[in-house]
Amino acid sequence: MASIKDVAAEAGVSVATVSRVLNDHPSVSADARTRVLAAVQTLGYRPNAVARSLRTDQTHTLGLVISDVLNPYFTELARSVEEEARALGYSVVIGNADERPDLQDHHVRNLLDRRIDGLLVSPTDGGSPLMLDAARGGTPMVFVDRWIPGVDVPVVRADGREAVRDLVAHLHGLGHRRLAIIAGPAATTTGSERVEAFRAAMAEYGLPLPDAYIGQGDFQADSGRRVTEGFLDLPEPPEVVFAADNLMVLGALDAVRARGLRVPDDIALAAFDDIRWFVHTDPPITAIAQPTDELGRAAVRALVDRIEGRPPLSVTLTARLVVRRSCGEPGPTQSPAQSPVRRSTS
Repeated sequence: MASIKDVAAEAGVSVATVSRVLNDHPSVSADARTRVLAAVQTLGYRPNAVARSLRTDQTHTLGLVISDVLNPYFTELARSVEEEARALGYSVVIGNADERPDLQDHHVRNLLDRRIDGLLVSPTDGGSPLMLDAARGGTPMVFVDRWIPGVDVPVVRADGREAVRDLVAHLHGLGHRRLAIIAGPAATTTGSERVEAFRAAMAEYGLPLPDAYIGQGDFQADSGRRVTEGFLDLPEPPEVVFAADNLMVLGALDAVRARGLRVPDDIALAAFDDIRWFVHTDPPITAIAQPTDELGRAAVRALVDRIEGRPPLSVTLTARLVVRRSCGEPGPTQSPAQSPVRRSTS
């Protein structure tokens, strides 16, 4: 296996320069960075952060890598993780991946170098060699919200498939027939699961789902705006736009209002991932709520179990539909309730 000295020799730089490049230090020149990354690729070098993380002493520090700190869902998740960890005698160091696999790996590498006791990750995709090496190398790890299929790591998540079916049934009952979805990235498990659940529910209710009604987003507001603009430009726009996360529905709302249209009179909106201030929009947004607080706490408990030698549990919670007024509902606003927990050994 190639060492950091081999990389330095191949790139014609010092070991210190290689270390700076691998840790994204800004002081390295563009030319040196390019040569080091090319050497890493040629030699198949993998940093030894995984090996350094395997130890007997503990720091009582956990690492948390979340997909987007600006997403209120992940902000609430991080808060519950920190509170539960503190209650169990651990501190938390947080890294924001900003939905970028390279930033995710940067934070994972740095956290392992800090000698954390365990790692909580909401993966931005399923193809990170560093993440796979860490998981297979024995680093205590738990996936939260998202996961990497085929990797033997406990997963704490919410199952939203039944809630998506409930949403489609609800919209069908209101008389809507042309339903569109702003999907999340197919490389994420939540992105693919939500669009497939929507497709299955549409088929169950005999509703067509043309390709033009499936827009590809990235869990960011700008993509929700862009996709909705495309929907509105169709010869026959959809009656409802369902965004697969909360930021994309806000982008959709911006696009609708920019056209001088009104929700729900001209077009209805619904979202996956309820957030506290959806009740304050005009109209309040119908959404699928995940039990975010319990997700974060259950993820910490699973990770601490693994660190302290107890059998860790994968945990599946249940998301639920929260009916408000953004789809033309006549009834009163509902409040999300705590969902039951289904546990299985990992």
